[in-house]
Amino acid sequence: MATGDVNQGSQDDDVLNEAANWLKEGKQVALATVVSSWGSSPRPPGSQLAVSEDSTFVGSVSGGCIEGAVVTEALEVMKSGNPKILEYGVTNELAWEVGLACGGQVKVFVEALQE
Repeated sequence: MATGDVNQGSQDDDVLNEAANWLKEGKQVALATVVSSWGSSPRPPGSQLAVSEDSTFVGSVSGGCIEGAVVTEALEVMKSGNPKILEYGVTNELAWEVGLACGGQVKVFVEALQE
């Protein structure tokens, strides 16, 4: 798992390297990538999260507030083989309840990977 204070590029490298390792081990893997964001979105477009079939994940697409939902969707994408675009958003009024400083939206593309 990526740890420490790494810059965005090396963190994404860690995500992709770990996904490749899981594939080599024969595990199913999905990759989630932020494709767009607006407002309060802690992770910029291009940020990635890899998920293995046993729900292990590395990386981040949201700084924590939607990660669990993305992992669940990634597991479904692995089963179906069909990629998805996920959209998450919150109004300014609800932002504090879900841990965001202000309202925002994020779109995440989730795809199953193959070796």
